[in-house]
Amino acid sequence: MLDLTTHWVGYTALVLFVLAYVLVIAEEEIHMRKSKPVMVAAGLIWAMIAFIYAGQEDTAFHHTAEIMIRHNLLEYAELLLFLLAAMTYINTMGERGVFDALRTWLVNQGFSLRTIFWLTGLLAFFISPIADNLTTALLMATVAMAVGGSNHKFVALACINIVVAANAGGAFSPFGDITTLMVWQKGMVDFHEFFVLFIPSVVNWFVPAIILSFAVANEQPKALNETAAMKQGALVVVGLFLMTITMAVCAHNFLHLPPVIGMMTGLGLLKLYGYSLKMKEQKEVSSFTGEGETTLSVEGIEQHKAPFNIFQQLERAEWDTLMFFYGIILCVGGLGTIGYLTVGSELMYGDLGHTNANILVGILSAIIDNIPVMFAVLSMMPEMDHGQWLLVTLTAGVGGSLLSIGSAAGVAVMGQARGIYTFFAHLKWIWAIALGYAASIWVHLWLNADLFTGTIH
Repeated sequence: MLDLTTHWVGYTALVLFVLAYVLVIAEEEIHMRKSKPVMVAAGLIWAMIAFIYAGQEDTAFHHTAEIMIRHNLLEYAELLLFLLAAMTYINTMGERGVFDALRTWLVNQGFSLRTIFWLTGLLAFFISPIADNLTTALLMATVAMAVGGSNHKFVALACINIVVAANAGGAFSPFGDITTLMVWQKGMVDFHEFFVLFIPSVVNWFVPAIILSFAVANEQPKALNETAAMKQGALVVVGLFLMTITMAVCAHNFLHLPPVIGMMTGLGLLKLYGYSLKMKEQKEVSSFTGEGETTLSVEGIEQHKAPFNIFQQLERAEWDTLMFFYGIILCVGGLGTIGYLTVGSELMYGDLGHTNANILVGILSAIIDNIPVMFAVLSMMPEMDHGQWLLVTLTAGVGGSLLSIGSAAGVAVMGQARGIYTFFAHLKWIWAIALGYAASIWVHLWLNADLFTGTIH
């Protein structure tokens, strides 16, 4: 390995990465998908690294860039396939009406605004560990907007609560956030060990929720009467999803296989079940047309218009996000090959100490994004005990709640409640969210002190 940190390649790579990330941050303003700049930056960074290594007289250096990039590609492939399976399940549950049925039930119960505030937060906290924080936040934000209507103050407060709850709920489960998934796949924390973060995660959400709830009026919203029914096989898909998660955990814990094997096997089962759904719905369409009725005259046109197609759910995966992960993982991997991650590890974990460095990771994830920050930490691979690895998992997961742009859930809800839940509406309550962030760290350091085999410094 060559030290290229003071070489022109190193400086150019840093500039490229920063420029690409500026474009990512400005996505809402310039309307350029975030995957585009980081994918180009990744290609240019690795081309420069390979050029330097290929020009070395010692032939042993010639394949270094190839070896390193293959290592990064393997990590990305595992993440890509895992997320693709999870996204397909979430999309299928959405298509079968599972989320619409839950939303309609909440909206039609006639709860007060304060009750809806607490219910949406509670559900966001407990659904995000199983689904993901992005989907959960969008679902609960839809409920808050439907109930709140023109009460923009309530909608903004409820959205802040939902984003914080979804991020906190995702922090104690490998399936709740990309960062926890990365830590689990890397083998730094076992599946069952994540659950010691449950109480710190509850504290992270509950502290700001209590403060925010005082600003929510305890009034009764206008009655709503929405209807939504789940389609055939909806609950079977939910059951298959839970079974797939179980297979991923068992593949990793008992068979020592990558979790993605369990997820992809589960996706295969979903595709087989999708085939049976497709054949049943094709028969239903045939029976209607056979009786001389056109599908246009049948009630429930959408159900009979086209049979279920699993590949349509695959197509609806967040491909921009998946390509963004490719760019980020290769960019950060390139900076690591240059030597910058070693320098960063020495500065953070050597000079600041593990605890302070891990708290800083959470703050950085609110400004940049928790995925590149966590991937950088995993690439640095500092010598830390389980308590510290759980601490950085917690801070990277919940730190994004400090700003609305700090997490995928926050960015998505800003787009959904455009003009109501804004950057500045969230910023107004950053002090309350920061109190929850500090309290969750303190609770983890106190409650899980036995996991810190070294000195907490």
